[in-house]
Amino acid sequence: MVSWGGRRWEELPPVDPLSLTTLLAAAAVAGWVDAVVGGGGLLLLPALLVAAPGMPVASALGTNKLAAIAGTTTAAVTYARRTKIDWAVAGPSAGLAVCCAGLGAALAGSVPASAYRPVVLAVLVSVAVFVVLRPRLGVVAQPQRRTRRRTAAAVAVAGVGIALYDGLIGPGTGTFLVLAFTALIGADFVHGSAMAKIVNAGTNLGALVVFAATGHVWWLLGAAMAVCNIAGAVLGARMALRRGSGFVRIVLLVVVLALVGKLGYDQWMAST
Repeated sequence: MVSWGGRRWEELPPVDPLSLTTLLAAAAVAGWVDAVVGGGGLLLLPALLVAAPGMPVASALGTNKLAAIAGTTTAAVTYARRTKIDWAVAGPSAGLAVCCAGLGAALAGSVPASAYRPVVLAVLVSVAVFVVLRPRLGVVAQPQRRTRRRTAAAVAVAGVGIALYDGLIGPGTGTFLVLAFTALIGADFVHGSAMAKIVNAGTNLGALVVFAATGHVWWLLGAAMAVCNIAGAVLGARMALRRGSGFVRIVLLVVVLALVGKLGYDQWMAST
């Protein structure tokens, strides 16, 4: 009887070749989306649950984290090599994120979706309106906004609040991080996305450690997804750096609207 991560292979649901191919393609696209502006989990988590319908939600979250940490780390390295990182913000945020995302992962499953979905949906709608009404947000850096108080707020929001959310739920984390850095400390979208990848790598690490320790990672599938996620992440990071903040803003709006649509549909289905 073969065991890995606390689970026997026989307990894991089978994945047919077509579903596996679709899932790997989704992992590549999710890597691209995550590298540009975050929100790849919106694609990858549902694809994973559809491809392996017998997989527990906690195992889907854990397996997704294995793929995601590969992509976000790759994107973070790509950004760090080609643009300046504000380590005074990204460093402490990432350090806090490891612990807080781990706490969120430990609590995953204890909070019903009905408790958080309306709140997240309201926040996303507010974000979409905010970005539309402020067309200059994130397009040009505003360094004058980076005060000590705002820097501390950015570290707390990113490293504690958003990291906890990532461990508990996940999808949209990168998007929230980008918006936190642009709105609070005046980063442009490219530099905000670069910092977001570093913090997101920390949240993925913290959550993955907890999911792995509790046997909720499907390692072989996660490794295959990770390879595809890396490929998408490299392409996305390079495209964002080449095309600039205006391109990232457009992708951001598309991802936020998609998240609103997905959560709105889930909420409607839950209420019917």
